[in-house]
Amino acid sequence: MNTKDVGVGRAHAKSILFGEHAVVYGAPAVALPLPDLGVTVRARRSGSMDGQVRLTEVTGDPAAEPDARMRFDPGLSTLIESFRLETEISCSAIDLGIDCAIPFGRGLGSSAACARAVVLALADLFDVAVDARFVFDLVQTSERAAHGSPSGVDTVATGSPVPIWFRGGAVKELAIGVDAVFVVADSGVSSSTKTAVARLRETFDADPPAKSHFLRESSRITAAAVEDMARGRVRELGRRLTDNHELLSSLDLSTIETDRLVDAALATGCAGAKLSGGGLGGCVVALVGPSADVTAVTETLHAAGATATWTATTGCPPGRPASKEATWSAPRTIRR
Repeated sequence: MNTKDVGVGRAHAKSILFGEHAVVYGAPAVALPLPDLGVTVRARRSGSMDGQVRLTEVTGDPAAEPDARMRFDPGLSTLIESFRLETEISCSAIDLGIDCAIPFGRGLGSSAACARAVVLALADLFDVAVDARFVFDLVQTSERAAHGSPSGVDTVATGSPVPIWFRGGAVKELAIGVDAVFVVADSGVSSSTKTAVARLRETFDADPPAKSHFLRESSRITAAAVEDMARGRVRELGRRLTDNHELLSSLDLSTIETDRLVDAALATGCAGAKLSGGGLGGCVVALVGPSADVTAVTETLHAAGATATWTATTGCPPGRPASKEATWSAPRTIRR
C-alpha cells in the first residue's frame, strides 16, 4: 500500500431548508450545500509512537481556539480508530491540521464536514479507495459523539454538490426547476443541536400528540416544497420556508435574534425565510424573491444583527432532470 507524506480531504457546509428535527424521527428533510463555505484537512503520520490523534492546527474560525479542539477530539479519535480497524492500516500517531471556515455551533454542519474531510484526508494519506457508504458510516461515528442521535442528513449534505432530499438514510438528488438564490445569515448566537434535540424529545415524551402534529406538518411542508422546487414556483417555495419557521418557532426553537433576521428578510421582499438547523440560535436561511435584490437583502440582514452572511444557489438551471436516488441506504435505529 502506497502512502504519502500528507493526505488532503475537503468538505463544505450545508443549510437545512426543510425538515430539521423531524428528520431525526424518520421524516424527510431537504438540505442545500454551501460549497463556498468549506473545510480542508491535512493528515500527517506523526513521528510519535503513542498512537494518539493530535489537532496540530485549527484555523479559519476564531471560535476554534482553543475549546473547539477539545470538542472535536473525542469524535475524531473514534472516527480515526474506526478507520484503522476498517482498513486494517497499522500506523502510529496522526497529526491533523484543520482549516475550517464553517462557524461552529451554527447548524451549518461543521462537525460533519470536519469529520468527512478527515476521512477523505486519511484515505488520501494511505491511498485507500473509499465509497459513499464507507464515508457515511465513519462520519456517523463522529457525529454520534457530537450530537447523540444524528439523522445522517449533515453527513450526506456536507459532501453533496447539489440539494438533496433525505429520509431515514435514503438519499435523492432533487429535481430543480428554478435557479433559486438563498442567503444564509448567522445570528451570532452559538447553538447546540444536541441540546435542542434533547429538549424537543422531552417535549414530545410529555406530549405525544404534539409530536404527531409536528411530524405530520413538517412532512407536508417538505413534500410541498420539493414539488415547488421541481416546478420552479419561487413564491410558493418561499411560503413553505416561512411556514416551516413558524412550525419550529411554535416549539420554542427560535430566538429573538433569529426571529429578527427572519422578519428583516421578509421586509426586504424575500419570498420566505426560516431558522436553519437545530435552532436555539444559529442561522437563518432566506429565499431571495424575484423582486428582491441580493445585496439589499444581505445589507438589511447585517443591519438586523447578522454577524455574517453567505449566498448559495440551487446550483442547477431550470429543467434539471428527474431526481436520482442514491444506491445506498444508511441503517439506523430511530426512537419513535
